[in-house]
Amino acid sequence: MPTTPARQRLRALLGKRELVSAPGVFDGISAHLIKRTGQLAAYMTGSGVAASGFGLPDVGLVTATEMAERARMIVTVLGDIPLIADADTGYGAPLNVVRTVRSYDRAGVAAIQLEDQVLPKRCGHLPGKHVVDAAEFEQKLAAALDTRSDDGLLVVARTDARAPLGLHAAIDRANRYAAAGADIVFVEAPQDVGEIERIATEVDAPLLINQALGGLTPRLSAAQLQQLGYAVAIYPGDLARRATAGMLQALGETNGSDPAAHKCGTPAEFFNLVGLAEWLDIEAKYATTGATAWA
Repeated sequence: MPTTPARQRLRALLGKRELVSAPGVFDGISAHLIKRTGQLAAYMTGSGVAASGFGLPDVGLVTATEMAERARMIVTVLGDIPLIADADTGYGAPLNVVRTVRSYDRAGVAAIQLEDQVLPKRCGHLPGKHVVDAAEFEQKLAAALDTRSDDGLLVVARTDARAPLGLHAAIDRANRYAAAGADIVFVEAPQDVGEIERIATEVDAPLLINQALGGLTPRLSAAQLQQLGYAVAIYPGDLARRATAGMLQALGETNGSDPAAHKCGTPAEFFNLVGLAEWLDIEAKYATTGATAWA
């Protein structure tokens, strides 16, 4: 398919070498508000879609088909405003990544984000993350790059290696993924300003940073991120969490309940409102204790 105006617009924005801020979008009303307030770009947040669209925490429960359909709807609302769309791990092996990229491509997203977590993944600001071997993710990345219909569809490569393997390993992976062809590289969840600065200095690629509300990464101003050389800053939780707080306040006014009893200040607190604890119990119940050999 030919490239789209939204894809051309995102490339043009990045070409200016000015920080592109992308608020998190997850449904029709948030997409319309992105458009009506004149935002330059938007980020389809997997956590927001899971919670708002399906009543689920961000622990790998939403499918590729569900996410692609949500992306299609959001793109329709946004029009020429570019959408950077979370696609988690690609939902399987390189074969699955091919189908995922085809679906997101047809939906009209301007960029697709893939990460190197083990499936099922979990929110980048929750504990207990695991990553696949870097070479395995490079195969997925190659599948994505080969499958896209035009170079206007950017591929964002995210590494979650900081938590399980340390910052040095995360930076090494980021540079590997850039060398493998990723258009933008995303090191998830640096834990202090020094780490944010190291990533900016040591990764040779356009960089995306996640400014997750209440997450592990400190918030910096757009001017600070611009000065460090970051290309994109995403704000995935701002709209969803503040909307949730507003709904809790309204519900409290309806029946006199205390909205403060239901916290949503951190990612874990937000996900607990949609059953995180229960799903983690299910995961633990069926966790394998060792490898099984099959004839």
